[in-house]
Amino acid sequence: RVYVSPSPQPNAFASGRSPRKAVVCVTEGLLTMCPPDELRGVLAHELGHIKNRDILIGSVAAAVATGISFVANIALWAGMFGGDGEDDPPLPVLLLTAMLAPIAASILQLALSRSREYEADRSGAELVGDPEPLARALLRLEAAAQRTPMHVSPAQASAYIVNPLTGRTARFSALFQTHPPTAERVARLRSQQVSAPA
Repeated sequence: RVYVSPSPQPNAFASGRSPRKAVVCVTEGLLTMCPPDELRGVLAHELGHIKNRDILIGSVAAAVATGISFVANIALWAGMFGGDGEDDPPLPVLLLTAMLAPIAASILQLALSRSREYEADRSGAELVGDPEPLARALLRLEAAAQRTPMHVSPAQASAYIVNPLTGRTARFSALFQTHPPTAERVARLRSQQVSAPA
């Protein structure tokens, strides 16, 4: 199923844990701003996420990151209030572990998100039989997102083909971005060799 969001920012995302339950949502901005070949490239990218089960993979990664944070907090509280003190790790070690474990888990989750974007780009280019329409669409969407940020939760930003929050003034380290740099995605697409679809 395909849905249309009334947002003026050109963007799209896929949702659903399996191909049978998957949906793709495109914005009105995407439909009005992109020529047909670029729109096909964007839709192929989203179908790539569905084919590769990226939504399920992302959900599992988020659950693992949450579990790591939970275990780190339990270890901290157990160390502070429950041990006999002799063989227990020192409190500064527990504090450091409780702070760093969730950060490390989040960094790994974000790295996974970026790698899934590259894979969806590759899959989408293969589906269309030409990487150029998706490459041009990514450049167009990135420029539009800079001008028209979308009002979505930062936790949902990774679902979109380009980061819908790009136009906001806050800038974060590339380590904490959910999307790889658009220029790098375009370079990879343009160096990709694909055969025409059957």
